[in-house]
Amino acid sequence: MKKILLTLLKMLIFLLLLFATMRVVFLLKYWSLFELGGIGFWEILRGFGSALPLDISTACFMLAIPVVYMFLTIVIDKDTLFAPLRWYFYLLIAVYNMVALGDVGIYGEWRTKLSYRALTYLENPAEVINSAETELSLLLIVFWTVFTVLFCWIYAKFVEPRPLPPNKEEHKPNKYILSASFVLMLALIFLGMRGGFNEIPISSSKVYYCKNKVANEMAVNPAYYLMENTLNSKMFESRAEFAYMDKDAAAARMKRLHDVQCNETNSILKMDRPNIIVVLLESWSADLIESLGGEADITPNFHEMEKDGLLFTNIYASANRSQQAMSSLFGGLPGMPVTTITNHPDKYYSIPSLVKRMDSIGYYTSFYFGGELNYGNILSYLRYNEFDEIVEARDINEGFRKGKLGYHDTDIMPWYVEQLSTHQRPFFSTLFTQSTHSPYDYPKIFEEIEWPKIEKQYVNSGHYTDIALKMFMDKAKQQPWYDSTLFVFVADHSHATYKNHALESFEHHRIPMLIYGEPLKDSLRGKTFDEICGNTDLPAMILAQLGQTHEEFFWSKNIFGKCYKPFAFFELSNGLGWKTPEGEFVYSNTGVFIKNNLPNIYGDSIVLDGKAYMQYHVDLFNSY
Repeated sequence: MKKILLTLLKMLIFLLLLFATMRVVFLLKYWSLFELGGIGFWEILRGFGSALPLDISTACFMLAIPVVYMFLTIVIDKDTLFAPLRWYFYLLIAVYNMVALGDVGIYGEWRTKLSYRALTYLENPAEVINSAETELSLLLIVFWTVFTVLFCWIYAKFVEPRPLPPNKEEHKPNKYILSASFVLMLALIFLGMRGGFNEIPISSSKVYYCKNKVANEMAVNPAYYLMENTLNSKMFESRAEFAYMDKDAAAARMKRLHDVQCNETNSILKMDRPNIIVVLLESWSADLIESLGGEADITPNFHEMEKDGLLFTNIYASANRSQQAMSSLFGGLPGMPVTTITNHPDKYYSIPSLVKRMDSIGYYTSFYFGGELNYGNILSYLRYNEFDEIVEARDINEGFRKGKLGYHDTDIMPWYVEQLSTHQRPFFSTLFTQSTHSPYDYPKIFEEIEWPKIEKQYVNSGHYTDIALKMFMDKAKQQPWYDSTLFVFVADHSHATYKNHALESFEHHRIPMLIYGEPLKDSLRGKTFDEICGNTDLPAMILAQLGQTHEEFFWSKNIFGKCYKPFAFFELSNGLGWKTPEGEFVYSNTGVFIKNNLPNIYGDSIVLDGKAYMQYHVDLFNSY
């Protein structure tokens, strides 16, 4: 058994060496980009370290077959079966080098990693050949040949398992030991694949370690990225069921829906350039809020803030996942059925960034979270937005007690206030809460609400975060920057609540949003905003209030614009929801209206608007 373990360790080290070598090739090819980005030697070295968890995960995927194969060889006592294992590794080396060097080849032209989208161009090989840089192509072929031969030799010389001595009983392990060892090896391989014992499995986002795009993409294992991107793309590419009408007809309806007849904005601010803090409330449903129809005493502190803020009563999340909410908040992008933009880093540069816009007008930008941001590739998307500062659990060294998903809201939120005091002003900062995320691992620092209904844990987690909100605001009010700071409290998405709304309903997707703070006009304090809107409208709303243009945020609407057209949308994996002042409908692509209360006089036209919205969104997303 010792020999098998040693062999597997050598295989792992060998693969990590292969990955690192190809990463060096990428680094040398694009050295000028690293210089332009001001990335020094130690930052590059940190990238190699950051790459290690994803490299290990990739290697474990590759080692799953050899583990099974070596145990099979021992069981049936056929040493000759080691020969196919050699050819498996030879093929693995050849294919990996092809992917890695293909990654190097396309990066110069596309500034993206080798993705499923790039592979689709192979359907027209003549065009690919004609458009390729001849000198680079020949050089990559030479490199592929040299490195493939070199690593095949290294494998055969130093790594390949050697047959056991024949007919030596002492070399044959006990079958029980063998079985236990096999199970242990498979468990370790599986653990390596998912990136350890963390609640959230590993993703490409894990290795994004700095603000520089090239450095981050150097660190991402090209084989893992290609596999991840292909799986996500294949899930979505054949969404023909969303082709409800002619493309031109859908585009015309979108133009009409987004055609703004005037650019005048009703200002809600009494100062020009306030600091802005967005508190992103994990999984908060409108049902947690008394004023929005929820039961009293779940969120009393939020209710108290309403008396001095502007409460939105008719706002909806377009999707059900945090990673989808990030692209809605910072890019104005509606939820996408089946997939999300964070699964397609090659598409990031096709959508606008609120953060970059805020940076361009002099705001210091930051994002804080008490958990880990690799879930759903969120970190990679945040890195694309080029925040001046991104802080997550691994960056916090305050001695806080950690829960299952990270640090608790009552620890993070007051600490976050202290960090803001070090920021340049004006600042645009986002705090993402987490204690209302399952498994609701909040500290029992309060008397839990007796709750005879379903979702008791969720309700109490909302109550706990509400306590954290009070701690946050009490401390914020003591800061010198408080009087010039606008607070936006908004949920990332909703949640199944004690009211048991169907997922296919606007009641399920309804979320709270509260604008609060001294920069808010006195005339709006304690008031409600009742127009229909969505979380995708935040970028346009924020920029318009700062006197900035927002045309690049196609899907985001200026909800305080004098020509605002109210509507809201949410996605389903196989349908959509659409809401206007005239009524709403929820449609399944099976041809069934799950709900439709539109009056006949408007019904057909409004249904076509909703379908056109979804179709145009899907078509545009696929074109990025």
